[in-house]
Amino acid sequence: MSAESSNLSNIEHCAVMKYFVKKGKTPKEIFEDMVSVLQESAPSYTMVKKWARLFQQGRESCEDDPRPGHPVTVVTEENVRKIEKLVLADRRIKLWQIAEELQINKERVGEIIHEHMNMRKISARWVPKNANAV
Repeated sequence: MSAESSNLSNIEHCAVMKYFVKKGKTPKEIFEDMVSVLQESAPSYTMVKKWARLFQQGRESCEDDPRPGHPVTVVTEENVRKIEKLVLADRRIKLWQIAEELQINKERVGEIIHEHMNMRKISARWVPKNANAV
């Protein structure tokens, strides 16, 4: 795997962990292998241990389990587009401001920005995660 392809989604991380568990690797070996290839974008050791345990217990799916009180309907293409438009118009916008504007839970706004738009905050500005800090 090359450095250019090191930005994997959570589901892709999960699939890699599932593969290694099926090969009989320990969570420590899986974590070290993923860090050596993915560097900063590798999942945490805690996350690797969690998923390895689930797969060892027979779990097959890499999808998150639905959680009560967290409607999946908030993460829609329309909301992603609306949030993207707000962030691109004002890179310093706060999560609570977006949440208030769109009437969406602040945690869901953060999830959309981090997971679906692949952005993070640097020096109070939203930037793509793969952008180098200036």
